[in-house]
Amino acid sequence: MPRYALKIEYDGAPFSGWQRQADHPSVQGAVEAALARLEPGPHTIAAAGRTDAGVHAFGQVAHCDLAKDWGAFRLSEALNYHLKPAPVAIVQAAEVDDDFHARFSALERQYLFRLVARRAPLTHDRGKVWQVAHPLDLARMQQAADYLIGRHDFTTFRATHCQAASPVKTLDALQIEQRDYPGGQEFRFTIRARSFLHNQVRSFVGTLERVGAGSWAPEEVKSALEARNRAACGPVCPPQGLYLAAVQYPDDPFAQG
Repeated sequence: MPRYALKIEYDGAPFSGWQRQADHPSVQGAVEAALARLEPGPHTIAAAGRTDAGVHAFGQVAHCDLAKDWGAFRLSEALNYHLKPAPVAIVQAAEVDDDFHARFSALERQYLFRLVARRAPLTHDRGKVWQVAHPLDLARMQQAADYLIGRHDFTTFRATHCQAASPVKTLDALQIEQRDYPGGQEFRFTIRARSFLHNQVRSFVGTLERVGAGSWAPEEVKSALEARNRAACGPVCPPQGLYLAAVQYPDDPFAQG
């Protein structure tokens, strides 16, 4: 029974999130339904990260086990045919060893968050970024972000219903890049860690936006982190600017694709 890794891209807007749900559309459900068109019967796929409702991806990774040898290219083409018209695409497929697991084999996950500061309404990027109408200070936000790097108890930046066994995580990077954007500025947050707590990235960005807007001093983020109290967190930003960008493994399963 061959195992395949799938690199998946999707627009999260029409979905209730990655995880399959009985009464709501999900990305997992869409891919499993496409697999059932190839090999009738139930399919269960595992993913590197369970993104929330409205969160996008261009580097999600999942794996599936199939009864027959499809070949990586043929499998991706067939799945993309059956995924239409859902905004989900199999960017790449690769046959992997039986011990490969999309979630447990991952060494690091990388998220991208896009924040646009401009007053004019968005057209092309509507639903793909978080928009604020006021200017933001990049240097202040990066100064505050640097306090979050390293191994910490991130209780402050963790959803109250988070099911992780421990709030202690190691944040490898949180870098902010400013780009020109028509009528304003775009800020891109690149965040890397082996694993994340529920709502951790959105809690980071929502809090850092308050720093960039001048409502918080950068040092207040350090104090909030040290408080280990959810009440000390800034606002949690909306999901539409968040993307699962990449997943790193000991050996890249798609390197030969």
